[in-house]
Amino acid sequence: MLKKEKVRILDLIMITLSCALFGFGIVKFNMANNLASSGVAGLALIVRYWLHIDPAYTTMVLNVPLLIIGYRYLGKKSLFYTIWGTVMVSVWIWLWQRIPINIEIHHDLFIAGLSTGLVGGLGAGMLYRFDGTSGGTDIIARILEKKKGIPMGKSLLMMDVVVLALSLSYMDLRQMLYTLLASYVFANMVNIIQDAGYSAKGVIIISDEHEAIADAIMHDLVRGVSYLHAEGAFSHKDKKVIYCIMDPSEITTLKRLIDQYDKNAFVSISDVNEVLGSGFTYDTKKKKKKIFKKA
Repeated sequence: MLKKEKVRILDLIMITLSCALFGFGIVKFNMANNLASSGVAGLALIVRYWLHIDPAYTTMVLNVPLLIIGYRYLGKKSLFYTIWGTVMVSVWIWLWQRIPINIEIHHDLFIAGLSTGLVGGLGAGMLYRFDGTSGGTDIIARILEKKKGIPMGKSLLMMDVVVLALSLSYMDLRQMLYTLLASYVFANMVNIIQDAGYSAKGVIIISDEHEAIADAIMHDLVRGVSYLHAEGAFSHKDKKVIYCIMDPSEITTLKRLIDQYDKNAFVSISDVNEVLGSGFTYDTKKKKKKIFKKA
């Protein structure tokens, strides 16, 4: 079964390392500075305060009903990765409590909040990139991403707010606000790591000089170009629309190139978070050719 689903050893190794980072943030920043946490980990810290139960054990127990939900929606491979991540988080939370590493920040809650958000978000973002989760609300976030297209960072932040409200049962408003800061940083780190710092621009160009512009983009910028066939809503004339993807650093040059051929061209530029398939790379060998006409 696992062979058919293509479970990879590299994925399991990276999930383990990601959980180590996540657990480190929980133990060495949240617990060490009396900050709450997000998701099931946050609930485990609430239980720790009131019942004095090790969060490593509570995290495992609280994840059982969520894993049952995940069995229905995640599929066999995702479920296996989720179980692995859940176990690894609990293991690392248990281990980090027993490894004598102290991060001295003089109980500065602002630094603690930033640190736990950065470290935990880095670990969680890496975890999601390798198709894993740490269990808990991650399972719900993964389902929402697959079924509704909601980014995991956004749904995690919303659920974190609920957990933080419950955390007021044992912490004051000041601590809760710094924990909210940590959750915000955490959610943004997750989105950044999932995108892997990828940055590209998608460009749509509508112009009567589409052939000249497309040829210039291919030969002078060394970028691939596609034609999209469109129809003007008012004129009902057929149009060839240029679509291409390029590095953000090339946009200024592109604008000047377009202006050279058609000053009235319609140009739409948007962010592209990921490009799949062959044909796009940042490493282009640009031709030594002037792209601007002399006046």
